[in-house]
Amino acid sequence: MSDTRINPTIGRSPLPAEDECWTAVIKRDPGAAGEFFYSVLTTGVYCRPGCSARLPLRENVRFHATSADAEAAGFRPCRRCKPDEPSLTQRRSQFVEAACRLIETSETMPSLTELACEGGVSRFHFHRIFKSVTGCTPKAYAAAHRADRMRETLRDSGTITEAIYDAGFNSHSRFYAKAPEILGMSPARFRRGGEGEQIRFAVGDCSLGKILIAATEQGVCAILLGDHQESLVRDLKDRFPHANLVGGDPEFEALAAKAIGLVEAPTKAVDLPLDIRGTAFQQKIWNAIRKIPAGATTSYGQIANSVGSPGAARAIAGACAANPLAVAVPCHRVVRGDGSLSGYRWDVERKRALLQREAASRGS
Repeated sequence: MSDTRINPTIGRSPLPAEDECWTAVIKRDPGAAGEFFYSVLTTGVYCRPGCSARLPLRENVRFHATSADAEAAGFRPCRRCKPDEPSLTQRRSQFVEAACRLIETSETMPSLTELACEGGVSRFHFHRIFKSVTGCTPKAYAAAHRADRMRETLRDSGTITEAIYDAGFNSHSRFYAKAPEILGMSPARFRRGGEGEQIRFAVGDCSLGKILIAATEQGVCAILLGDHQESLVRDLKDRFPHANLVGGDPEFEALAAKAIGLVEAPTKAVDLPLDIRGTAFQQKIWNAIRKIPAGATTSYGQIANSVGSPGAARAIAGACAANPLAVAVPCHRVVRGDGSLSGYRWDVERKRALLQREAASRGS
C-alpha cells in the first residue's frame, strides 16, 4: 500500500492508509485480514475486512491496527466474522506449520492420511490447503527439507555413512541416487566444498553496471550485480571456494546473454535454466518471489503469509539478502508494507531502476 500512518504506541502494527482500508472493505478483500480491522459507530461492532455483513456508510467507519485497539475504543467483536478469533487464513497457516514441523521431525515421510488426521480433515482437503499456503506439495516440501538435512549432515557428520542415516535415508542406494539432483555433485565432492566442480562464468557490462553470470552443469547458479569486476569474481570465489572457475565458451555466452536480457528487458519471458542452492526455507521463499509478475511488488509480510509463516517478515528479508540470482529470482519486487524500498543486496538504486524499468515496460 502506498501510504502508512504509524501508531505511536511501541509494538503496534502500522495501519494502512484509510482510503486503502476502505477499498478493501468495499471489496470484502479476505487478503487484507490481519492488516487492519474496521468498526461501525452505529452498531458498536468491529469486523475483519472480508466480513459478509451489510456494508456500512463510510462516515460511520473507523479503522484500527489490531483487534485490541478496536476493543479499547469500546467496540465489540462481530458475531459473523469473529475478529477476536484466529482468521481462516491464520488457522490454515497454523495447521500447515504444524504439518511442516511433523514432516521435519519424522524419521520417514508421514503419509497424507497421517498429516491430515492431525488437523481432522480429509487427505485431499489437506493436500489442497498445504499447497495453497506453501506453494508446494507435502512431498515437495519433505524433499526440500531432506535436501537441507543432506547438506548439513555432510558438513557435520564424521563420515558419509553417518550422514546417510542422519539425513533420514534408510539405504546407501537411495542416498546416492538423490545426491546429484540435490547437491549438483557427488556427496564426496560436496563434502570437500565442491572441489573439482567446474563452474563457467563471464563478467560483462549492462545498464546497471557490471554483471557476473556463472553456471554449473545444472544451470545458472549466480547472477551478481556490482560496480567492479574484481569484487564480483571475489564474491563468486567465496561462494564456491574449491570449484574450478573457467571462462565461458560460445554456448555459455548465449546463456549469459539471456541473463543480461533479464536486466535490460525484465518483462520479457526468458527460459533460463537455474541451479538454485539454498536451505529448504530459502528455496520456499525464492519460489514464492519468482511468482511475482514483472511490474508488480509484494511486501515482506505478504510473502510471509503466502508461505505459511505469518510474522516472519525479517526472515523473508534475510532470504532476499541471501539470494545469489539477481533478477532471475526477482527479490527487487519485494518492498516494505508501506510500498517504500528497503535495502537491496546490489544497491537500492538498482532496485529502484529495475522497478521503474518494469513499470515503464508494462505501461508501454
